[in-house]
Amino acid sequence: MQISFLHFIYLAASHVTAPVFAQLQRKALTDGKEDPSRMMERWGKASLTRPAGPLVWFHAASVGESQSILPLVNALLAARADLHVLITSTTSTSANLLAGGLPVRAVHQLAPYDTAAACSAFLNHWRPDVAIWVESELWPRMLNEAGKRNLPRLFLNARVSQRTARRWQRFARTTASVLVGFDEIHVQEDATMVALAAVGVTGAGVRLTGSLKQDRPPLPCDSVELARLRDSIGDRPVWCAASTHAGEDEIVLTAHRSLEGLLILVPRHTERANSIAELARAQGFAIAMRSAGDAITAQTQIYIADTMGELGLWYRIARVSFVGGSLIDAGGHNPYEPVLLGSAVVHGPHVSNFQAVYERFRNAKAAVEVKDAETLTASIIALRGGLAVQMLARARSAALEGHGATQTALEAILRRLP
Repeated sequence: MQISFLHFIYLAASHVTAPVFAQLQRKALTDGKEDPSRMMERWGKASLTRPAGPLVWFHAASVGESQSILPLVNALLAARADLHVLITSTTSTSANLLAGGLPVRAVHQLAPYDTAAACSAFLNHWRPDVAIWVESELWPRMLNEAGKRNLPRLFLNARVSQRTARRWQRFARTTASVLVGFDEIHVQEDATMVALAAVGVTGAGVRLTGSLKQDRPPLPCDSVELARLRDSIGDRPVWCAASTHAGEDEIVLTAHRSLEGLLILVPRHTERANSIAELARAQGFAIAMRSAGDAITAQTQIYIADTMGELGLWYRIARVSFVGGSLIDAGGHNPYEPVLLGSAVVHGPHVSNFQAVYERFRNAKAAVEVKDAETLTASIIALRGGLAVQMLARARSAALEGHGATQTALEAILRRLP
């Protein structure tokens, strides 16, 4: 397929856009969103030596994508003892989370900016044998540079929102011009298959495989800490509001005014914790904060769990969980995680990030949709009354549908390794 005009213009501009990315980096550093000691990685200058032997490179933009590929990474490393894996991401949060959680023979770097020089420097150093993009973040210059080196390129866990699908159709030729470079595209759900077909990307290489996130094992936790927390809470009823965004905390706090027991509030972005604490105190709640080491006492009404990587604790403790990013238009977050750990799911109407699984849950009466503080309160009360066990059983059954994306991806990667 001939490259589109807009695609050509972008690739040409990537030779001179370094000052734009430099300005973005300065702002990220000022805002505390980038590690100064690793800033050169964004320009393709590696902070680690390339290991000997075959190397598979995954680009997973942020926390969710990074976590979703870990079972696949482990399976790859188990299948080939000579193999190493490189994971890149663009956020410092994902970098910090991955820092201590990668298996042996897997390393992390921050992804390079999409300039010609940065992409070339990155690929010249790492020389991957297979290049893999995960979920939705595609950078045309890097895809082009990988193609020039004849690298096998896979797009895994592909998913697009309705908004992105509309944008794809507006620029159908450019979208197709970028996507046809992939050897295989593994798609999460039917809606993305339709979006790809609408811009002319079809064929045997485009496969409906389900979601890698669906194949993830239950979130881990520290069993000693879990026992300690449960002892602190006692037999009080507990619910969790997980991965909340600005605009949802107010609704959650209003709902909790009419509820007994403890609310564990887990902000999606931990830097918002202090403002949430101020909001809760202003409403007269007795709070404790995880990051401050505050104890949970009989008087604590709200526990702000403002730490990363501990959702496994909170979902095990709470019988019911509101999954955030869904009462405001953020697309919602992963409903598999609470279900696997025995916590019934309540969510808002904005769930485009996990549309297929929420539709299965809805059809199976396996989750409850709410729209405001009043319906959230009513749902928590109803589920405390005994409905949670039945709903959770239906959710676990619905979640089993569509498994297998990890195995399909594993086979595709192994076929392309030297």
